[in-house]
Amino acid sequence: MEVSVDVTVKAPMCPSRGVLEHVTSRWGVLVLACLHERSYRFSELRREVGGVSEKMLAQTLQTLERDGFLLRDAKPVIPPRVDYSLTELGREAADQVWALARWTERRTADVQAARVAYDAARAG
Repeated sequence: MEVSVDVTVKAPMCPSRGVLEHVTSRWGVLVLACLHERSYRFSELRREVGGVSEKMLAQTLQTLERDGFLLRDAKPVIPPRVDYSLTELGREAADQVWALARWTERRTADVQAARVAYDAARAG
């Protein structure tokens, strides 16, 4: 079901802002970047993301699933097994996040140098 909405992210009440917030949140970015590579079980994803609490990861996964970015596949086995993977919509979002993550890795040294220069000019 496709819902037609007038979307302008710069508008204060635009619903796209909520979607943007979920995709670009600290943990949302990292979850999407990880799932860009392959599907993961919850415990694997928690280790891969690193530093996220179990509660925060569960909330992030639930939010991304609700938004249509993730599939949660619960297997009826003991112990329970749940796999998370990207939907087509999630793959599109993850492609964008992945590109931003790669750019950030490449340009972090430049940002750090800019911070040092900024701080030195202000200390002056």
